[in-house]
Amino acid sequence: MSTYLTILGFNSAIPTINSSPTAQLLEMEERHFLIDCGEGTQVQLRKAKARFSKINHIFISHLHGDHCFGLPGLIASFRLLGREMPLHVYGPKGIKKMLETIFTITETHRGFEVVYHELDKDYSEKIYEDNRVEVYTIPLDHRIYCNGYLFREKPKDRHINMKEIAKYDEIEVCDYHNIKAGKDFVLSDGYVLKNEILTIDPLPSVSYAFCSDTRYLETVIPIIKNVTVLYHESTFLHDLKEMADYTGHTTALEAARIAKKAEVGKLILGHFSNRYGDLTVFTDEARTIFPNTFLPKALESVKI
Repeated sequence: MSTYLTILGFNSAIPTINSSPTAQLLEMEERHFLIDCGEGTQVQLRKAKARFSKINHIFISHLHGDHCFGLPGLIASFRLLGREMPLHVYGPKGIKKMLETIFTITETHRGFEVVYHELDKDYSEKIYEDNRVEVYTIPLDHRIYCNGYLFREKPKDRHINMKEIAKYDEIEVCDYHNIKAGKDFVLSDGYVLKNEILTIDPLPSVSYAFCSDTRYLETVIPIIKNVTVLYHESTFLHDLKEMADYTGHTTALEAARIAKKAEVGKLILGHFSNRYGDLTVFTDEARTIFPNTFLPKALESVKI
């Protein structure tokens, strides 16, 4: 299955007529992961024609409003839409208190369980895993506790080479699972059919790293090394590096340096300050170091 990223919002702090705060929808191996949930996210999900019922895991980077103020409303809408499946919410310690306080004061009743996974570690840890996908935290350096997230497909099963398998009557359909898993097949006369003969290489696994908000931080490099696509905040251009450091953010030039040192496949910038009207200045700056840099397009579904 292909992996697609839909960036629902990518500006910093204040929503505008034409842009929304941070939120992304990642579809990986038929899982639908929501990453951050700024104000207006559920409207953007509607515009993207996303199915709310498929979102079972939400990852919040930190508890600044432009990354989480849309979450109470989205959860309330889940209830109105008749949700029954549990919802898993991953985020900094305190996210449960924040949400449950809102639900209590507003008397928002839910017909489903919200499972909280509160994070407080200063090192990368695996926080989600199933038979196809695993998710790790990426500790960041912001004004408050903050994590990015690394989503990685597990190695895929090999593909059956039916043309080759058809030559051997002894190989039955019930043997396909072991062959796809990489095992050799032993014929009745003891001859070993090597797996590389019976199978075809699968498509390579892909990975996606989300880094927002943070100061320039080289400790993320080994965590995101060789990822297929990196989204990294670039709130300011490098002439405002002093302001970026003070506010806990990164410049476009610094994001490009991270991408280059981590040898990622593609860099997408985001979390732009509203002071910039023409966003191409960000790619102009970043491409001097990392040419494969791009601007996000709201609601565009990008294949990873």
